[in-house]
Amino acid sequence: MKEMRLKKREITDNGTLREILEECNVVRIGAKDAEGMFIVPVNFGYEFEDAEAASGEQTLKLSLYFHGAKEGRKAEAFEADPHVAFEMDCRHEVITGDYTCSYSYAYRSIMGSGTVKRLENEGEKQYGLKKLMEHMAPGAGTVFRPDMLEKTAVYRIDAEHFTGKERKRKTERQV
Repeated sequence: MKEMRLKKREITDNGTLREILEECNVVRIGAKDAEGMFIVPVNFGYEFEDAEAASGEQTLKLSLYFHGAKEGRKAEAFEADPHVAFEMDCRHEVITGDYTCSYSYAYRSIMGSGTVKRLENEGEKQYGLKKLMEHMAPGAGTVFRPDMLEKTAVYRIDAEHFTGKERKRKTERQV
């Protein structure tokens, strides 16, 4: 995997990565089908945890959950090729400069790639929808009617690689 060019902007702290996951409400998913590349924005839920690899090293595990229709371009693309890219960002702010090209933009983001899987088991679907509700509407009831579960496709992206990145506001950089 190619290293980040501006290492000073890379986020490696698990707590900060979790903050970004919490702050973001939309993840943009990049996929490919016969018509070409496309991006779809969706609300999401997530699991983020430290996992111990077979080598004994600690690794981060990120899974994103979202729902959609069982048919259509997105569903067909995921079925044909489960490899996807994803991106989420927050804390947007224009950074003004002394001249036009010195302007910039403050943000926090997570970008990555992984594989998407449609969850078929009712228990897995309920779990994924519960994660989505916990993130998007904390404290809301999570009763899922069988007819609704039958009609809804629930997906999970298992991240194979992801990075966090931050460009701080001027006031944060000067402190």
